[in-house]
Parts: sequence; C-alpha cells; structure tokens
Amino acid sequence: MAYTDDAVLAKLSALNETQESIVTVAQWVMFHRRHADRTGQLWLQRLKDSGSNKRLNLIYLANEVAQQSKARRKDDFLIAFSPVIAEATATAYKGATNEVQQKLRRVVEVWRQRQIFETPIQEAVESRIDELDKSRSSSGKRAGGSIFSSNPSSVPNELVPLVEPQQTVMKLVLSTRTSTNAASADYDKLTDPSAAVPSAPVHAARLNGLLKTLANAEGAVAESIKARKLLIEGLEKLLGANRAALAAEETQFGELSNRRNEIDAKKKEVEDSIMRGFASNSNPGTPAGPNDGSPGASHSPIAPAPEPDRPEVEALTPPGYPQPPQSEPVPDFDLDSGNGSATAGHTVPSPQLPSAGSDLLSSLSTSYGRPASGASGSIKKRKLNIADDFPDLGGDAMDGLDADVAEMLWQDNKNGH
Repeated sequence: MAYTDDAVLAKLSALNETQESIVTVAQWVMFHRRHADRTGQLWLQRLKDSGSNKRLNLIYLANEVAQQSKARRKDDFLIAFSPVIAEATATAYKGATNEVQQKLRRVVEVWRQRQIFETPIQEAVESRIDELDKSRSSSGKRAGGSIFSSNPSSVPNELVPLVEPQQTVMKLVLSTRTSTNAASADYDKLTDPSAAVPSAPVHAARLNGLLKTLANAEGAVAESIKARKLLIEGLEKLLGANRAALAAEETQFGELSNRRNEIDAKKKEVEDSIMRGFASNSNPGTPAGPNDGSPGASHSPIAPAPEPDRPEVEALTPPGYPQPPQSEPVPDFDLDSGNGSATAGHTVPSPQLPSAGSDLLSSLSTSYGRPASGASGSIKKRKLNIADDFPDLGGDAMDGLDADVAEMLWQDNKNGH
C-alpha cells in the first residue's frame, strides 16, 4: 500500500488492542520512516478524535515504534514524536478511567527506565500528567501521589518562583529542537555542492522556503533564549541569597569556634588551679614557690585547726542500787541470865550485800541475822518466843510490807534458827 494520508488514517483506524495488530501497524509505519513527520501529525490528529480505549491503543503503537527505533538507532520517529508526545499522552490520560490511567503511567515509566526519549521530553510528559492529577478532586487522586516524584506538591518556597520559568523553558526546548532540525535539514540540501542545481524558479522557491524555515527556527530559539534568561535571573537571585547566607553562617561559625576555644582554655585553667589547691592542702608543711599560682602561695602554711572536744555522752550502764546503811551495834544478850542484860563488847556484824542490785527480799532477810559470840566465836542459840521474848527495838521492821512478803520473811527466819 502506497503512503498517503488516507492510508495512514486507515491503518490507525483498524488498530486494536492485540499485540499482533500493534506490531503489524508499527512495521508498516516504520517502513515509511521518511514520512515520519507527517505520520506523527496524523497520529496525533487521530488520537484526539478517538475515544479513551482507542487512545490507549495509539499510545501502545507509539511506544512500539519508539522502542524499535531506539533499538535500531533510527531517530526519525523519535524526532517526530518528541514535539507531540507530551500533548498526546496528556490527551489520552485526561478523562480516562483509573484502569486506563494506570496503563498509561506504566508506559511512561517504561520510557523513563529505558531512556526512550531525552530527559527534557520525558520530564515534560510526566509534568503534564502530574498537572492533571493535581486538578482532579482529592477522592480521585491515586494513593501515594505521582509515581514520578515522591511529593510533587512539596516545593520549597524559595524555589516557587523558578517553577514556571523552568516549565516554560522545557516546553520551548521541544518546539525549538523541531524547528532547528528542519531548518538544518533544508539548509544542508540546498547548500550541498554535490546536489544538482534546479532551474532558477524552482531554486528561488526553495530558497524562499528555506528563509521561512530559518526564520521560524530563529524565532523559536529567540523565545527559548528569553525564557532561559528569566530562569537564569531567578537562579542568580537564589544563588546570591544563598551566598549571602553562606557568608553569614561562616562568620557565625568562626565566632562560635573562637568562643568555644576561649571557654575551653578557661576551663583548663580553673581545673589546674583546683589541682594545685589539692596538692597544697595535702602537703601543708611544704612552702609554696613565689611564682606558684595556687591560693595562699605567698603566705606561710597554716596549721590545721585543733579538733573540737568530744561531746559528753550519757553512760548507757544504769547506776547500781544504793548500799544499805551499816547496821547499828546490837547488844549481845546474856541468855543464861534471867534479866536478859546485854553483854558489852559484842556487836552484830552487818551482812554485806553480795552485789549492787541484789534481790530486795534477800537484803531484808539478812538484816535479822543471829548474833555472834565474842569469846569463843560460837553463837549462842535460843529460841525466842515471837510473841513474848522478842526485844522491842523501837518499832516493827515489817511495818509497811505486804502480808505475803512478811510471811515469807518470817518463815525464812524461822527455818534459819
């Protein structure tokens, strides 16, 4: 089939989603690669006039042609598709179902991974898709944002003025490249020394067409230069602001470093002074040198202060019981005489308490001991009648005692005699 516009449109209309159909049409298109520019224009026109599913098939066709051209190192269709691929992808993406959009994103991601198109063109395609995502409602956005950037909306405030100039430059690059490529190709043809010189009218017409092509390319480059100057101006402002901030931070860094060194030196000086003070206190008899910087170095050593007296502590041992007073001498009665007169010179020894704090009952019982004999050392014994024969010594010693205690004492005294 000869190459005509109707033939291209017929091939594009018969395209379906099967791989066989896409590969067959791609081979036919690539066979007529010398008409790549016209094929690209007809392809974009057909894509705009088709429905959502048909648009996806046309994107698949462009993907097949572009990858085959990249593999064979034939740049005809890559150059033809570069000016229109961003617009075509955005047209196919806009208004499509979520499933179709996911498939389109996958195709664009493959282009990036395999570097099918140049970086500015690839970024232009992704930028158009991201803009469409931003314009959609929040409920229609994909979870996790764009696959081309982690968070495209999080642009620092300092970079916001640079976004629009950068996007303008990227768009102009595509049109400029197309115009300059066409102008360069026409110029080479007309200025080729080996080419046959056509007739004067034809040559004049071709030169006139070349002038228009060169003028268009010149205008496109001029617009690109203007946009790039605006971008560079914004970048220079940002660069100047960052340089000023850098100079201020470097000055601040120097001041902080000097202060840190100063404080570190003072800290070491204080620590050395403290250590010299410890050494001076540990050797009080050692005189300090005249240049010693320790405290009190120019004075004589100070004797240590006397220790304070130990505080009086109350004894924990309780005092002993008071010793009973010595018993008065008791006259020795002559038990053999009838009048009961006392024998002079005999006294009743006072029994000593065995130790301080002895039993009170024991001390009371010994106070009524038997009198000792003065001549032979023997003791005269006589059983006294408690009621009649006990001498009156001026009161009963049992007065004031408990009845049980007194009974025990009388029984002890009775058993002892």
